[in-house]
Amino acid sequence: MIKIKKVTTKTPLGLIVYQGPSVLESETDIVVIATLTSKNEKTGNMVQLWIFVDGELSPHEIAKQGLDASICGHCVHKTTVGGTCYVDLSRAPNAIWKSYKKGNYPAFNSGHARHLSNRKIRLGAYGDPAAVPYSVLKEVTDISMSFTGYTHQAHHKNFDSRVASFCMVSVDTPRQAIRYQEKGYRTFRVALEQDEVMENELQCLNTTQDQLQCIDCGLCDGLNRASKSIAIAVHGSRKNSFKSSLIDVLQVA
Repeated sequence: MIKIKKVTTKTPLGLIVYQGPSVLESETDIVVIATLTSKNEKTGNMVQLWIFVDGELSPHEIAKQGLDASICGHCVHKTTVGGTCYVDLSRAPNAIWKSYKKGNYPAFNSGHARHLSNRKIRLGAYGDPAAVPYSVLKEVTDISMSFTGYTHQAHHKNFDSRVASFCMVSVDTPRQAIRYQEKGYRTFRVALEQDEVMENELQCLNTTQDQLQCIDCGLCDGLNRASKSIAIAVHGSRKNSFKSSLIDVLQVA
């Protein structure tokens, strides 16, 4: 009797969803990796999209040398400008980068769609989604169940305004929030602990409803246009360095 061997398809740890020029700095190539599992306590087990400068330098070296404009744009929280970015590059980003360099992530194709369908996706676990071509973001979000995302690049000269259909616009002062909201954007404001929530804002439910996870909340889904903007108290290991009075108030045209 001939034995029929059962063929199984191993689920990859992650997928390369894009390799090519950055929208923010077209002379620099980036790589976008979707990891399929997460132990992030705030977001829950969402698919996480990581955006790296594509080359030989690690994320830590890229940041250390100030070469991260293609993935972080003009973000005031970049560590290269003394900012308060909460991402610890020595941990998850470093591990994912090393795995990518070992060739552990296949390039995304139609056969991989099942790994993203019926899943909730976080756009930009590291790096700004505005660095990624709109068509790529649309393909990923069209497959997914829902998504969250944040961009600090609404003032960038190369910003594709369509990205705001996927992402909240990150702001750092009430004045910035009001100006972008007047342009029709929903904002996500990092506030000092003594700041008040404005009338058209809700406080992040992770901080008000027993640490409700993003995967169960959904208010920052870019398509959730009926919801108010969101505010959250400054957080992360560098939160004590955050002073809204020290952040340049950008003029919004």
